[in-house]
Amino acid sequence: KFGINGSGMHCNMSLFDKEGKNAFYDENDSKGMQLSEDAYYFLGGLMKHAYNYTAIMNPTVNSYKRLVPGYEAPVYVAWAGRNRSPLIRVPASRGQGTRLELRSVDPTANPYLALAVLLEAGLDGIENKIDAPEPVEANIYTMTIEERQEAGIVDLPSTLHNALKALQTDDVVRDALGEHIYTNFIEA
Repeated sequence: KFGINGSGMHCNMSLFDKEGKNAFYDENDSKGMQLSEDAYYFLGGLMKHAYNYTAIMNPTVNSYKRLVPGYEAPVYVAWAGRNRSPLIRVPASRGQGTRLELRSVDPTANPYLALAVLLEAGLDGIENKIDAPEPVEANIYTMTIEERQEAGIVDLPSTLHNALKALQTDDVVRDALGEHIYTNFIEA
């Protein structure tokens, strides 16, 4: 139903090294977020593929009734520290608790597919050194279209149809799912 807040299934992600230390944490981060270089690259991968993996995170027609401006669900591809209007947030915990939170996922998503795709997108960022854009600490819901465009912020797909079309353009997401699951997901 439009006009009420929907239920989310936020995905919190961290990577740990062989010694058990959080690979996303760097207390000496020159940007002041206490994130490691790998965390920024992982974030860059999540951001690069976000539009295209939306169908996996939001796989039903009803998913898109939640993804509308003004109801706390993210509809814009951006990230921030404390701001809750972007797609990805970096919660306040640091050290072993350092993590990235993708806020668009809803309870109709298959968690195995969602996590496989998110991991592959993030690792693509690390492997290809995809830089994360600057964080957006402003309330994106109050920004004009022009302000969002100037900041490089794009909208997530607003319908399942558009999300499925976008999914078909991303080989990283396709590879994460495998051909059998990818084909059956598209055809369903």
